[in-house]
Amino acid sequence: MILNIFMVLAGFFLLIKGADYLVDGAGSIARRLGIPALVVGLTVIAFGTSAPELFVNVIASFKGVTDIAVGNVLGSNLANIFLVLGVTAMVAPLTLKSNTVWKEVPFSLLAALMVLVFGSDHLLGEGTADIISRSEGLALLGFFFVFMVYTFGIKSDGERPQQKIEIMSVEKSLFLSIGGLVALGLGGQIVVSGSVGIAAAIGLSTNLIALTVIALGTSLPELVTGVIAARKGHLDMAIGGVVGSNVFNIFFILATSAIIHPLTFASNNLVDALAVLVATTVLFIFMFLGKARNTLNRREGAFFIFMYFGYIVYAVLREVAVNGGI
Repeated sequence: MILNIFMVLAGFFLLIKGADYLVDGAGSIARRLGIPALVVGLTVIAFGTSAPELFVNVIASFKGVTDIAVGNVLGSNLANIFLVLGVTAMVAPLTLKSNTVWKEVPFSLLAALMVLVFGSDHLLGEGTADIISRSEGLALLGFFFVFMVYTFGIKSDGERPQQKIEIMSVEKSLFLSIGGLVALGLGGQIVVSGSVGIAAAIGLSTNLIALTVIALGTSLPELVTGVIAARKGHLDMAIGGVVGSNVFNIFFILATSAIIHPLTFASNNLVDALAVLVATTVLFIFMFLGKARNTLNRREGAFFIFMYFGYIVYAVLREVAVNGGI
């Protein structure tokens, strides 16, 4: 138990430093290449902060432990929207660009909807088991490449002036970016391993661990990166990192997992997929509420945080109801 606690603390340190280095390095590269910071958030940072989910899911799929692969992605996406964006908005109100509101967020909404549809075979009368097959995984992967084509086509016109990103030497920028990615991936994995050890010691089930402990652990890079980016005024990176990560999680990571091993959906997974769809829809609706359009303010951020922990409580109570205890 002591070793696991130490691993979690060490992982937090790597996450914080890695996020700091990645934001600085990737931001500098973006300025040198003339790439909008939003594009960096939707690609480099989103992929880097999704590395823990990718690592966990690939290992779980090869071992045939599909409940971890599914629960990790659904839990991570739920945490990204309600927890990461909620906490980040508490640090600094998040104003989304028109492209993000009308294109990136709906793309994330489409990803959540496709997972729910692909995992509802029995409900749709297409079989007795709810499974995301290899062919459906390939379909999801196809949408990932469409998203990448769109992302690299984003123009820098109208980029907001608050992007205060230091331009460093190419060598230093690459060193910080690569070092940050490595630290994020390693830190996320160490935190997850330590958290799972602690959870196992107190008797948590695998399904609940996947949705909560592992999902939260693999979402820590997004949380730390988002907060640091917001504090430095890199709002496009903070928002793009979260939205891009959610798209990556479903269209790339979940797709890759299904291609390796078809993913079985339990009834709880369908409820969790529906929760991700609802969370993404709420984010889209909130962009049109209040005096400031396209902005997630501190009050809405607090509501998101409340919703996240409310769902975690529900997941725990659901586990107790089904198994008669944890």
